[in-house]
Amino acid sequence: MPLSEHEQRMLDQIEQALYAEDPKFANTVRQTNPAVHYKRWIIKASVGFVIGIALLMSGAVLQQVIVGVIGFIVMLACLLWGLSGWRRVAGGEPAAAEGPDPKQPQQRRSQRPGMMNRFEERWRRRQEGNDR
Repeated sequence: MPLSEHEQRMLDQIEQALYAEDPKFANTVRQTNPAVHYKRWIIKASVGFVIGIALLMSGAVLQQVIVGVIGFIVMLACLLWGLSGWRRVAGGEPAAAEGPDPKQPQQRRSQRPGMMNRFEERWRRRQEGNDR
């Protein structure tokens, strides 16, 4: 849904105020790509996975069960962390971030309006000049 002219002007004013107050932070935020963040996750998880393999092998060679178990746990945790980053880089965000479940019937969603629906309705009435 596109922003109204008023909302766009407000957003521009906020952006200008941010640049005036802290230009370094504003440039950092503007240039940051979320995919880069998740790629770093994948790299860190890969390094952790290799460390886990080293711990697992060390535990097997030294016949220390606890070291092997710790290595396995590190490998498993890093594998899950890396797969999570991989999924987000590939665009497979969790369904909760996408909004309401499309499989859920529209009828049920409209029967009990949630808090956000009430807020949106009140905002719409105010913008139209029909507030109580």
